[in-house]
Amino acid sequence: MRIFHSALDEEIKKGLTTDVYFVRTKKILERYGLGDKRVVMEITTSSLPNGWKWGVLTGTVEFMRLLEGLKVDVYVMPEGTIFKPEDISGVKIPVAFIDGPYGEFCIYETPMLGFLCQSSGVSTTAARIRLKAWDKILLAFGARRMHPSITPMLDWATYVGGFDGVSTLLGAEVIRRKPMGTMPHALIIVFGDQVKAWRAFDDVVDREVPRIMLVDTFFDEKMESLMAAEEFKGRIYGVRLDTPSSRRGKMGQIIKEVRWELDIRGFKNVKIIVSGGINEENIDELVKAGADGFGIGTSVSNAPTVDFAADIVEVDGKPIAKRGKFSGRKQVWRCEDCLTFKVTIWNEEEAKCPYCGKNMKKLLKKVIKEGKIIERIPTASEAREYVLKQLEKIREIGGLNFDP
Repeated sequence: MRIFHSALDEEIKKGLTTDVYFVRTKKILERYGLGDKRVVMEITTSSLPNGWKWGVLTGTVEFMRLLEGLKVDVYVMPEGTIFKPEDISGVKIPVAFIDGPYGEFCIYETPMLGFLCQSSGVSTTAARIRLKAWDKILLAFGARRMHPSITPMLDWATYVGGFDGVSTLLGAEVIRRKPMGTMPHALIIVFGDQVKAWRAFDDVVDREVPRIMLVDTFFDEKMESLMAAEEFKGRIYGVRLDTPSSRRGKMGQIIKEVRWELDIRGFKNVKIIVSGGINEENIDELVKAGADGFGIGTSVSNAPTVDFAADIVEVDGKPIAKRGKFSGRKQVWRCEDCLTFKVTIWNEEEAKCPYCGKNMKKLLKKVIKEGKIIERIPTASEAREYVLKQLEKIREIGGLNFDP
């Protein structure tokens, strides 16, 4: 009996999470001797959610592992690549393509898109928040709002998208970092006294864990912040405000008041961490108010998915595609100075940026050859550094709405 409504690794690998019509398609093709027809299938999106101008591609590691062992070649952009739906000429940008017998991989279309779509939505949302809170602490607190079976994926995508850490044990293991977090209101309520709860936390929890005290359980945020700062002079790292919506009023004003009261009493080193209901729309105000960091949950873990689609663009070496798609295998080029994208036919040797005239860089790399992964899979930290370098460039050339 299945305990949780979760697919096991081996069930995904067997194609059991696919749509049934792909199973029927495979059966039909095999009956008519067409299962070995060699095709090129590319993955593109026509648009991005909420009017986003760009996205962060993640999920490629799972995408590769899904197709590992099949008689196919796979090309994909590196994990964490910032991409756009279309190039400067309006040609859809493929983020990956598969070259092989269609019958070999057709039943995997559903899970391979799922790996890329949801993860990329999460990492893009994380990256957009990182741009708005560039030098602030960002912690992923979103696991409690989503099915626990996808916690590792959510934490990977959020961290790669630019967050500093994740709160769950398994997510931290996947990104090879230590989990980060503070304390729940439940701890304080069980003790019945915030100071006693803080002391217990300080007594039991490893010294390497920053002393961040939750300061909004029973009293005013200013009062509890000062209580915590006085109690743990020289050892407190920060205070966390998780003020409920019914008491928030102007959260930015609360932050300003707490900052003022701490500073005037000599606690300028005590950081203010804010959590609860934070998203891309309201974080600007909180940053300006003086918050030093954020614990962000639902707005990232429940990010809109990127609607990638998979389409055959070549059969037996001949270009062919459905209406609305551009046929033939393609290469994607990007100018690393201005992030301009250009799609060309596959055998182009080089491409020049139409804006700055510099040589553009190929983005689609062969990662699987005849079923064997031939590229080293990046760590989460390596992919995150790649994202941050690209975000630095975006900051230079227009921020969230850059559109070369």
